[in-house]
Amino acid sequence: MKKELLMASALVSTLGATSVAQAVTATMAGSMKIGAEFESPGGSTVDSNNVVDLSNFNISLSETTDAGTTISTSFEIVDEGAVAADDDNALKLTFTDGSALEILNAGNAAGTHVVAVPGAGGEQAIGGTSSNNAPTDVDFGAGSTVLGVEWHSAADFLADGLKLSASFSSDSGAAKSTTARVESSYGVGATYVTTAGDTTLTIGGGVAASETAMSGATQLTADKEGYNIGISAVTGDLTVGIGFGDGDTFADEDAGVTSQVDGSVTKAGISYVTGDITLALGGTSGEAKDANFGTAPTTDDAKDTVSASVTYAVASGVSAVLGYLTEDHQDNGASDDTGGSSWYVGATMSF
Repeated sequence: MKKELLMASALVSTLGATSVAQAVTATMAGSMKIGAEFESPGGSTVDSNNVVDLSNFNISLSETTDAGTTISTSFEIVDEGAVAADDDNALKLTFTDGSALEILNAGNAAGTHVVAVPGAGGEQAIGGTSSNNAPTDVDFGAGSTVLGVEWHSAADFLADGLKLSASFSSDSGAAKSTTARVESSYGVGATYVTTAGDTTLTIGGGVAASETAMSGATQLTADKEGYNIGISAVTGDLTVGIGFGDGDTFADEDAGVTSQVDGSVTKAGISYVTGDITLALGGTSGEAKDANFGTAPTTDDAKDTVSASVTYAVASGVSAVLGYLTEDHQDNGASDDTGGSSWYVGATMSF
């Protein structure tokens, strides 16, 4: 309770210094994706195709106090067949020295500093249900609760090109259930940007740890935790990048089964812009050992994907995309036919 009261006091005291205003400044952005996707799953599953119709609308809100502190937040409305509002964004305070503090829904600092690795455009994907728990994101070990804060340093903190972040989240106070959840977390992360000749290098990563809880006698033998590191290089129109993540997490599966997962993942990609055309190639290799809570993970899962795309800038804010994806899966030490291949052709209009 003491931690919650301290957070509430900090929020009220900060906002109390704000001048009374009639309305904040709002900016809008969004996109509409329309296309067709064709799937060829492995095994006996028949080929399928479907129309892709995705839209999102984002509104960012911002205002600056008389003291120079900028207060901002945002929300997004996403339509992927069922309209949903994504409003779990933090309230962010940016101070005059360039540092910032996110209050509530802040996330984990280890995820903030994940280096962007080039990947294929398009909405190609492979459907199917599987107990394969191999990770595909390098920050899979970073967890948080909504009652959290994250501090960001100003640019060039301690050294030119260096930026740091640290986060903490606390127990929500809700009663435990049979579904596992993160109770509290911390994370630290850093990004360093430098140049080598004509190349701009970005190096980043972070470390995260979380306390995880569930009801009943069967508990985890490891909590949600891990680290990630990555590097990207940009030379003119060419971008290459690679990222790696390792750690523990958990997965709630069908029939009330909850598994703990010990995994790692490597992502690599390259993109090249030539005129109005962007060529991209990306690959992901994830592996994991998973088992029911209370049992040491022993069985092997794996997901290996390769994707490529060609994107053509038709007009300002309008692009045409042709994408391809192939996936190989292994579940519990055996080949899993939920893999396969997929094509996508479509257009994106952004504003």
